[in-house]
Amino acid sequence: MTINRANVSAIAEDLYVWLPPKRGWGLANCGLLASETTALWIDTPYDPSLAGEFLAASRRLLPAGVEVDRVVVTHANGDHLWGAGVLPDAEVIATREALEHIHWEPTPQQQHALVTTSDPDSPLGGYLREHFGVFDWSTAEAVRPDTVFTGELELTVGRYPVQITSLPAAHTGGDLMVHLPHQRAVFTGDVIFSSTPEQPGDHPSHWAGPLENVIGACERALATGAEIFVPGHGPVLDRAGVREHIGYLGYVRERAHALQAAGIPALDAARRVIAERRHPELGLPERLVLTIAAEYRHLDGSAAPGVLEAMGQVALVARELAEDGARPPRPRTARN
Repeated sequence: MTINRANVSAIAEDLYVWLPPKRGWGLANCGLLASETTALWIDTPYDPSLAGEFLAASRRLLPAGVEVDRVVVTHANGDHLWGAGVLPDAEVIATREALEHIHWEPTPQQQHALVTTSDPDSPLGGYLREHFGVFDWSTAEAVRPDTVFTGELELTVGRYPVQITSLPAAHTGGDLMVHLPHQRAVFTGDVIFSSTPEQPGDHPSHWAGPLENVIGACERALATGAEIFVPGHGPVLDRAGVREHIGYLGYVRERAHALQAAGIPALDAARRVIAERRHPELGLPERLVLTIAAEYRHLDGSAAPGVLEAMGQVALVARELAEDGARPPRPRTARN
């Protein structure tokens, strides 16, 4: 996989984003804030190869002698964190709660082994190879934040202020958003998975919740007065786009609450919401399994499953959808 330089583009003064050329698991948006003396990344690509390409693209945009010396990570999922390994001298900044989420996920080496040695004929093994086999973590090392905080953190990048706000548990238990007042921009991380008619996106996958907190995080982003919103995945949005996403989240929340009250198990509730096809333009509908299960846990107090158990349910529903013809299966590919 190669970053197309045309996808590293300016969206405001000295602010650039890499928008992956397609949708799917692991293809997170990344930001670069440049100045005459220093530079900041907001999130990183998933594996060392992609991160190295984003670093090369970043350096082409920076004045001579300026390096990326800080990385703000909106949450601790690997597709936003692990690429920081290509910047071994940079300060990595995240919320204190993000440290706990790191312990819940596999390391890059564990994930590489899991993807490359899994049984491709099993639902989980086939799903992992299909969606994660294009990434290569064989040389990746685990990344841990150097600086953690709670509440608010203010930085400067050259003359530009950077306001970082930790959020209540939403997409994960350690989310934050980055507000750049001069650029009138907010990087929301994965509290938003965006979609537009011109560039359809994917269904969100929320691990923590509740959805009330995800909606609240979107509203906090709007409350900054910003005009540009860079989601964790999908196209850049304006204020109307964020409001439309809040409408999507409200729909999923309402259906989850109604189905839980009717005694429908979480996995069957996800199947029912998928079958309603309220948003047929969105890809990866099986990810509703994760979001609805998380919402159920806040309603019934059940314990969170391990990541492999949760992904096993996602893979099972994806196979059901493929067999039913709801979406065509993709070819299975792997890169070792």
